[in-house]
Amino acid sequence: MNQQLKKALKLFLPIGLGLFLVWYSYYMTSPEDRRQIIKYIREANLFWVGISILIAILSHISRAIRWNYLLKPMGYRSSIINSVQFILIGYFANLGIPRSGEVLRATALSTYEGVPFQKGFGTIVTERVIDVIMLLLLIIITLFLQTDNLLRFLDGRGVSLAAMLVLLALGILGLFLFLAFLRRSTHRLALKLKNFIKGLLEGVMSIFKMEKKWLFLCHTIFIWIAYIGMFWVIKYTVPETRSLALDEIMVGFIAGAFAMSTTNGGIGIYPIAVSSSLAIYGISDVSGDAFGWIMWISQTFMVVFFGAISFLVLPLLNRNR
Repeated sequence: MNQQLKKALKLFLPIGLGLFLVWYSYYMTSPEDRRQIIKYIREANLFWVGISILIAILSHISRAIRWNYLLKPMGYRSSIINSVQFILIGYFANLGIPRSGEVLRATALSTYEGVPFQKGFGTIVTERVIDVIMLLLLIIITLFLQTDNLLRFLDGRGVSLAAMLVLLALGILGLFLFLAFLRRSTHRLALKLKNFIKGLLEGVMSIFKMEKKWLFLCHTIFIWIAYIGMFWVIKYTVPETRSLALDEIMVGFIAGAFAMSTTNGGIGIYPIAVSSSLAIYGISDVSGDAFGWIMWISQTFMVVFFGAISFLVLPLLNRNR
């Protein structure tokens, strides 16, 4: 497979998958259910939607501040207003081309703040490592809090606890075998993976070397509390989801987080993933779909609106640089 075809697949496959899932969701929904979903979306309480967007903006500001803690040990600093715009531009770009936002963000940092591209990109990779670790922690906490409900749901689908334990054991065994193979292999792909894992570990360890590591940790916790908060308040926009507890909402949040990495900005799959997870707690498909669409539309609108503004305003604010 040549490089041009690989690039085309990376660009168009997620978009195509997202559009297919939008069509599939539409096709599998009855006309009456579609009318009800649209009704919920139209009648969504804009106060709670606005609160969700405000919390998201606060998370971006916190991320911009935290970013400076990674830049400072290298002797660099970026203004908060510029950093927020870099982040929004990156999210905006990711809606069109997956993972392009990280490159664009590092490029903007280099252009307007004089930080070498490689160093700036390294801090972004470190951020992503921390985000992955935080997501894994949230998954563990949610599994602990919702063990009974999840096991009951799986049992209702014909998946027994014994089968789950066997699958878990096989997964752990497979991981150990893979790591053993990776350690001994000299294949080009294996070497790339080893370098990638090494980079991740170095990124994590760099946190302990920074001057303000506790502030970095506080901002990291705040960012993820904000992510959960902006998802949680959306429950008040749909009557049937208002009674959901925080630990139940967490299941939908995690499902949505995985969906976001599947297609560009979670298009198509995000509402499906959220709705399917909320069904565990007896939420109807209509209410679950409405919840997912309201959340996805509001956050995507925020990224598009402020990302586009940042594209226009950033050069004006930095015209002397």
